[in-house]
Amino acid sequence: MSGKNLTRKKLDKTLKPHWVWAIALGSSIGWASFVMPDTWMGQSGPLGVILGLTIGALLMIIIAISYGVLIRNYPVSGGEFAYAFLGLSRLHAYISGWFLTLGYICIVALNATAFSLMLKFIFPNFIEQVKVYEIAGWEVYLTEIIIATVLIGIFTLLNIRGTTISGRLQFIFVAILIAGVLTITIGMTSSAETSFSNLTPVFTPEISALAAILTIVAIAPFAYVGFDNVPQAAEEFKFSSKKALTLIVLAIFFAAAIYSLMIVATGVAMPWQQLSEANHAWGTGVVVQEVLGTGGLIVLATALTMGIFTGLNGFLISSSRVLFAMSRGKVLPKAFSNLHSKYNTPYFAIIFAAIVAIIAPWFGREVLGWIVDMSSVGVSIAFFYTTYTAYKLLRWNDQDPKFDPELHIVSPGKKVVTLLGMVASLSFLVLLLYPASPAALGIESLIALLVWVVIGTIFYIGRRKELMKYTREELAYLILGEDKFKLNKDQD
Repeated sequence: MSGKNLTRKKLDKTLKPHWVWAIALGSSIGWASFVMPDTWMGQSGPLGVILGLTIGALLMIIIAISYGVLIRNYPVSGGEFAYAFLGLSRLHAYISGWFLTLGYICIVALNATAFSLMLKFIFPNFIEQVKVYEIAGWEVYLTEIIIATVLIGIFTLLNIRGTTISGRLQFIFVAILIAGVLTITIGMTSSAETSFSNLTPVFTPEISALAAILTIVAIAPFAYVGFDNVPQAAEEFKFSSKKALTLIVLAIFFAAAIYSLMIVATGVAMPWQQLSEANHAWGTGVVVQEVLGTGGLIVLATALTMGIFTGLNGFLISSSRVLFAMSRGKVLPKAFSNLHSKYNTPYFAIIFAAIVAIIAPWFGREVLGWIVDMSSVGVSIAFFYTTYTAYKLLRWNDQDPKFDPELHIVSPGKKVVTLLGMVASLSFLVLLLYPASPAALGIESLIALLVWVVIGTIFYIGRRKELMKYTREELAYLILGEDKFKLNKDQD
């Protein structure tokens, strides 16, 4: 390295294995498993949704193997930001981090607004107070903005105090969530008022079975986004990073099971087409209340609340760690890597993520939904960077003249899997961006994507002079913690 006096800031190792599993699982399922069943069934039918989500889970596990390889060898904050730098260049690292940051922060905001939506369903007269305005057909009320702001504020304070508190709470939330899902599923499927015949036809009649399944497969990056929160917190593992892949796979398996159970629990109550066409604000809440009464609704609302809390908490952790890592890697201003004097947490990054998340609900849930849909593209891009880097890191054998025993790993089996992960990542992008795809993004989401790209380009141009002051070797030390700059050394 050069003569610069570089100081690399580090985070404390406080996270236990079951907390990390809970971060991955709680972030993956969030509110969608409780709110979206009737919408998804309307698109693809019950079996179409279950098969689509199951295939999506298998594809996520294939992609997760690349994460396991990289977390094991590079347990640092920033995840895909660090991997894109390792495999390619500082520009690609910036692109990966830019998209991840937006996606993560928007999901924090989406979970907070989902809590307001749940309260609106249960206490409509209380929530629908002081209408501010209407945007994209969505009425924005001051009451729900206040609730979302307070909720984000609480989790901001918890996160500033460290991952010991947020990690422990995440596990408790997930345990309550699972108990609630099992209770609702057993209650709904065993009731005399429900029938499995309501799940037919199993696919949407208007489209082919394949199109129905692919429609759901395409949203897998959104449905399971959260397992990739694990690499964001890798620097804070209080255990061997070798366990990361097992924790991720278990989280994806549980997430797929919870999604499927909630589809069944919702669909058995009444003919699913009728439920979907009714266009309820919360279809699952309606049928659970009709079948299981107020008690069932309380259990469902509790499980949903835990899903919201776990998503909000998990993505606040991850968004702040990406911001911290980008700042440590000189992509963002120094303030984002400032650590709290008492808790040693990236408090400025946490507060910044929270402020952006608090602003988002003012744009209305419809607009926020467009941005989140667009973020599926960013997540897919991050998946590709991760699988690509893992593919380059792995080797078929050690006979290659360029083989470096300090950098490369001989594992032909995993190399094949990482190649499949690259194909899966690109497939998600095609499904989202190809106009004729059954899961293509709407024009609003595409516009949001273009706007974010333009903003990111302008910001990068403004930061490029500062960023280029550092050699790749110096950035490797700051981002990865080691002099792992040999891979694609000439890229920068």
